[in-house]
Amino acid sequence: MAEAARRARGGGGAARRAARTAISFETAKYIERNIPNFEVLSEEALEIIETNAETILEEIGVNFPENPRALDRWRNAGADVQGERVRIPKGLARELIKTAPASYTQHARNPERNVVVGGKNLVLAPVYGPPFVRDAASGRRYATMEDFRKFVKLGYMSKWLHHSGGTVCEPTDVPVNKRHLDMLHAHMTLSDKPFMGSVTEPSRAQDSVDMCGVLFGEKFVQENTVMTSLININSPMTFDDVMMGALEVYAENNQACIISPFIVGGAMAPVSVAGTLTQVLAEALAGIAYSQLIKPGAPVIMGAFVTSIDMNSGAPTFGTPEAAHITYGAGQLARRLNLPYRSAGSFCGSKLPDAQAAYETSNSLNMGLLSGVNFMLHACGWLEGGLVSSFEKFVMDADQLGTLHHLARGVEIDENAQAMDAIREVGPGGHYLGCAHTQANFKSAFWKSDLLDYKPFETWEDEGARDTQTLASLRVAKMLGDYQQPPMDPAISEALDAFVATRKEAEPDSFM
Repeated sequence: MAEAARRARGGGGAARRAARTAISFETAKYIERNIPNFEVLSEEALEIIETNAETILEEIGVNFPENPRALDRWRNAGADVQGERVRIPKGLARELIKTAPASYTQHARNPERNVVVGGKNLVLAPVYGPPFVRDAASGRRYATMEDFRKFVKLGYMSKWLHHSGGTVCEPTDVPVNKRHLDMLHAHMTLSDKPFMGSVTEPSRAQDSVDMCGVLFGEKFVQENTVMTSLININSPMTFDDVMMGALEVYAENNQACIISPFIVGGAMAPVSVAGTLTQVLAEALAGIAYSQLIKPGAPVIMGAFVTSIDMNSGAPTFGTPEAAHITYGAGQLARRLNLPYRSAGSFCGSKLPDAQAAYETSNSLNMGLLSGVNFMLHACGWLEGGLVSSFEKFVMDADQLGTLHHLARGVEIDENAQAMDAIREVGPGGHYLGCAHTQANFKSAFWKSDLLDYKPFETWEDEGARDTQTLASLRVAKMLGDYQQPPMDPAISEALDAFVATRKEAEPDSFM
């Protein structure tokens, strides 16, 4: 297989010829912020939270169940290991994470779509993990592999989305032990944006690394980061062997991981903002430190997935002020650790892409921009508390991500932006529609939605009085109709097909 990949990388003529004839879809560069971060915690508050997090690690500790290698690593690093409980002396985790890079480049198979994660940058990736999908025509149903491929195509076609993501929906019609192969194959062949690897079992993480070896070349993968994958912590303070096993594979192979507590406040963390932030920091410190025990310098992101709970129904809530406070505060903590930060997304609890979904999503997206997030998973398509990937909401959210790009630019103050010539030309009582400055700048002056309706009432009514979901359905159909697969060297494509076929034949199907 490796030999086939080497042969593939020596050619490329067919791919270059295909590229010259392919339709090009514009993708905006990852966001580079030119605006300040919003900070809610004082220096005193930050120091209290940091001190309390270190106290949790030293006095209470964290669990690494069914993972003797992890326990040995911690013991050798100087931690107090009793059974599966690891107590980390004050200062040890902070010292270990100093080797984690402040930023890294994730390479795409199309180098023009590489992303830099960290610093003032923001990379946007789609929804991750829902077992259900929804569209206006068919309603809510279990996701299939065909649904997955459609989402990958929409992600590739979406201008403001920088990343193809990972499990954009969970294809339940494919065996559990083999679906990761089909999902990775779809990301690699149907898009040329960066993507995520599998974390549902360590061997599947290794498959992800091996498939990247076919796509990029084995040497390139060992020397560069080509995947960013999600490692959730079992809050409170438990690091299960499956996720840690995947982390071990990725860190050993120089691939990036998001180390992310998964917290519903009031259920898996205290109800208070300060208490939750303390637990988030303690869990993140332990997880990121462990990644550096595996391989110093392994790229990693500090994550914070935090929402609150409805105390009447027990359901998670989104777009709330408490979640905003935690997200802003966690951003401050991540920056003090000099680490990239993951949080926020198109979060909502609504069952439909309706007003509730729009309000909650808008709150969450803007919160993410202002909190200094560097990698935003779930940036488009999230519905029903993360149980559903919605086709209509995917394109609605992806369209609105354009506003984040424009907000992040800040306010320009160069000679053109000052517009003094325009003000002199128009003078009192005139208008700017025909002046030279407007004519020179109107095409790029204002952000323009590709989805929302700004037509006069009469025109809107004549066209069927279509609401946003209807317009989104039409846009989904148009984007899928316009889709053209990005070119790939035929030898690499054949090698990927062969790898997937060989791995599938190696074991019987399992749906458990």
